[in-house]
Amino acid sequence: MVVTLIRTVILFLTVILSLRLMGKRQIGELQPEELVITILISECAAAPIQDLSRPTISGIIAIFTLVILEILLSYVTLKWPAFRKAIDGSPAIVIRDGKLQQSTMAKLRLSVEDLTNSLRQKGYFKLEDISYCLVETDGKLSVLPTAKATTATAQMVNQVTPDTGLPCVIIGDGRVHPMSMELCDMSERELHSILKKEKTSVKDVFIMTADRSGNYTVIRKERT
Repeated sequence: MVVTLIRTVILFLTVILSLRLMGKRQIGELQPEELVITILISECAAAPIQDLSRPTISGIIAIFTLVILEILLSYVTLKWPAFRKAIDGSPAIVIRDGKLQQSTMAKLRLSVEDLTNSLRQKGYFKLEDISYCLVETDGKLSVLPTAKATTATAQMVNQVTPDTGLPCVIIGDGRVHPMSMELCDMSERELHSILKKEKTSVKDVFIMTADRSGNYTVIRKERT
């Protein structure tokens, strides 16, 4: 009884420490590989508690091995976007310019009922109120309502809000995202013109966002 209690406390503290080492992202929004590792960690912690013949240290070693693998995988996916895309996938647009993308929904095996149910949970009861809807890599929906469905603020009273389209990340960590450029109707010439105006280059940009109306924001990388 005492041995089981001590083992449980030790493995509980080990799991808490491992989750802290992996970061808050692993606790909040799990990517596929993070979910797998989290499940494996729970199994590694449970085994020594249920089977007293197994040494506690074996469970601790297994847990920290998984933590190291997750940290290494996070580093690799950060440095090589193609590898991240292969592991996590890419966001999928299921509503574009107010139109359902039926082929994308079929690939995701996402039914209309599932989509409308998720939209209702976000407070949108009419498809015509949605300008863009994306299924993120963690399975959650990101929704951009149409201008007429946007909740009015004090600054918007008596003003007509133009539909600027979906704000997109054009450059992320020094890399251009062609899909985002297409969504914003931005050509390479326009991109280079903006970078020239801002007196910077692609590799020196930490993040650049833009929309179809020509609005953009550029944040440069910090010098280390």
